[in-house]
Amino acid sequence: MTTVDMSYLGVAEAATAFRRRELSPVELTRALLERIERLEPALHAFVTVTAERALADARAAEAGLLRGDADSPLLGVPVAYKDIYATAGVRTTGGSALYSDWTPETDAAVVARWQGAGTVMLGKLITHEFAIGIQHPGEHLPPARNPWNLDHIPGGSSSGSGTALAAGLCLGATGSDTGGSIRGPSANCGTTGLKPTYGRCSRAGVVSLAWSLDHTGPMARSAEDCALLLQAMAGHDPADPASARVPVDDYRVRLSDGVRGLRIGLPRRFFYEDLEPEMAAAMAEAEAVFRALGAELREVEIPSIEVANVGLVIMFAEAYAFHRDDLHARPEKFGRVARGNFLAGGLFSAGEYLEAQRLRARLRAEMTAVLGEVDLLLYPTAAGPAQTFEDAYTGRRPRQNRNMPGNLSGLPALALPCGFTESGLPLGMQLAGAAFAESLVLRAGHAFQQETDWHQRRPAAL
Repeated sequence: MTTVDMSYLGVAEAATAFRRRELSPVELTRALLERIERLEPALHAFVTVTAERALADARAAEAGLLRGDADSPLLGVPVAYKDIYATAGVRTTGGSALYSDWTPETDAAVVARWQGAGTVMLGKLITHEFAIGIQHPGEHLPPARNPWNLDHIPGGSSSGSGTALAAGLCLGATGSDTGGSIRGPSANCGTTGLKPTYGRCSRAGVVSLAWSLDHTGPMARSAEDCALLLQAMAGHDPADPASARVPVDDYRVRLSDGVRGLRIGLPRRFFYEDLEPEMAAAMAEAEAVFRALGAELREVEIPSIEVANVGLVIMFAEAYAFHRDDLHARPEKFGRVARGNFLAGGLFSAGEYLEAQRLRARLRAEMTAVLGEVDLLLYPTAAGPAQTFEDAYTGRRPRQNRNMPGNLSGLPALALPCGFTESGLPLGMQLAGAAFAESLVLRAGHAFQQETDWHQRRPAAL
């Protein structure tokens, strides 16, 4: 196994290799740390690399494997955390100068759960500032770059997570998703990411953007790996007031059951509008794959889908409330995009915010009703591939946010690659399901990935 092959192992593959004594956690961790050191100057995926901590974690995992401690499939698996997840004793910046010196005393709940499962902590991954503001040149931290083409964005706000996974710098990562921040980077970087049901995974210890929209979830290279990572992070947490008491499934037990007989809805309006030709062709091919696998595809209608844009009213208003005191006391500590978005949130009236929540409730009810008629929804994650930094900075080619309906509804959605452009950039789609139907969503994603190899492709330049 070459160093590059090791770097692109899946979580399940690494776990198998460890138990067969074909690879050790220490060997894999060292290979990844060397790769991070070599590629990081160009990619800017990490804010902090915890090399000593990683090697200590790897040695502990290796000792556990030698003792026969094989219960956790994550034992010895190297992961990294989006830098809005608090990590005890490790700087957590939120991607902002405001938090540049913050070193939490305790771990976020998800960090604690992954560490308890025996993962190896490689470090903290760059995020758009406070999960909303892409960093401009010359600001406090440089933005992560897309490994498939450094002139293109990896997407946000879990930008470092998408970059690190696509570049072979870690096997799993945390993301957060308030308006597509797990699914966008997964689509742009050719990786796989799950936004679970609202309340499925704890947000305790994660810097909030908008509390009624925030979700935490896993990012990896495959649906199978997301299932393994989700298993260790899901479950009720009394420290998160929105945490659900719904029992946690075994996300692996039916992962290979396929999609034969499943009803998959195609919401053409809103989601499929204004697609770039290569994206439209990739979606047509994906639909053909599901039909060949025995799924029944039918068009569905979500009557109020256009009201999804009210998500920005909710997001900005809640974000302003969270950051209000710092915005007025230390405005210079915020980058231009984050500061502008937060201040805009202060302009909405209580009536406008409540009207947005009313429209949200209507949309959620309609999406829930549609998912009573079909088992899953299939739709593109974006109109096309990752934008260039120039377009992202200037807003020259704005795009419809196809991710916000998943946040407004709180329903689970899996983003996974479904093709590439002629220029070599990934294209991504989503599978969405009913509340707490993560097992079904992951199962369908796994079936697709068993028939395609888009998720196995690697940037040639790395």
